Amino acid sequence: MPASYPFLLVDAFTQTALGGNPCAVVLDADDLTPEVMQRLAREFNQSETAFVRRSATADFGVRYFTPAEEIPLAGHPTIATVAALLHTGRLPLTGANTTLQLELLEGPIRVDVAAPASPNEWPQVLMTQRRPVFGTLHDPAVVLPLFGLTPDDLHPGSVIQTVSTGTPQLMLLLRDHEALRRAHIPDTAAFARYRAASDFFSPHLFCLGGATAAGQTFARHFGTPPDIAEDPVTGSATGGMAAYLWHYGYVPNPDFVAEQGHWMGRAGAVQVRIVGPREAIEAVQIGGTGVVVVEGRLTV
Repeated sequence: MPASYPFLLVDAFTQTALGGNPCAVVLDADDLTPEVMQRLAREFNQSETAFVRRSATADFGVRYFTPAEEIPLAGHPTIATVAALLHTGRLPLTGANTTLQLELLEGPIRVDVAAPASPNEWPQVLMTQRRPVFGTLHDPAVVLPLFGLTPDDLHPGSVIQTVSTGTPQLMLLLRDHEALRRAHIPDTAAFARYRAASDFFSPHLFCLGGATAAGQTFARHFGTPPDIAEDPVTGSATGGMAAYLWHYGYVPNPDFVAEQGHWMGRAGAVQVRIVGPREAIEAVQIGGTGVVVVEGRLTV
């Protein structure tokens, strides 16, 4: 007999259904092999799919897959996973704030859930990402043409660098929204060759100033087949971006709102909190809400 698993489709970093970034969350996935999880991630064809499992060391275990590969940490699937656990009653709230541990591929992370103040609001999920690691500095003359851009499109004086708060991302701070809007990957083969020889998972392009008055930054995040071409709202990359902006002095306060997805019709907002001084960041926290839009059973 085919095995059956409950699953949900959750929109993360939004309080409006069909906004933010959708994520498939498969529950009771203990007996699924990595090969089957990868094939299911291709079947769902979301930017990431989360598989929730039992854990001997944390409250829940979770593994994250893009259509192409498994990744160690991801932000919007974490928000979506916790929203799914709350929705199905598997994670009861214990008061105004509930703290839990999620065991990811490379160890546990802390997640805090703030209970909604009213029935019309959603629980706020805050994940604490890894201590940031600042990696390779990249040559703008080589990298910018990969996105159809020139050195004039880069924010004056900024560097292009790989930064990781759990998943390494290529960070590009652009001059303004106009440069960000023009960005694209004109030659996926050339980009794939550069990525294969480098130290990052995917590129995160951003500028100062939100899409709305509430935001302090706006971003776009690209992928190449079989991953989706552009990710609406990213959590792990927002964590790396926040560490970059705080470390290099581009944001005046360690708490701010990062916006993404508005140009894709999937507006999303990420609450950002950076812990520690600019020269020695201790952690980056990113938060948001998740809305369940589909609930069903998966037959394998």
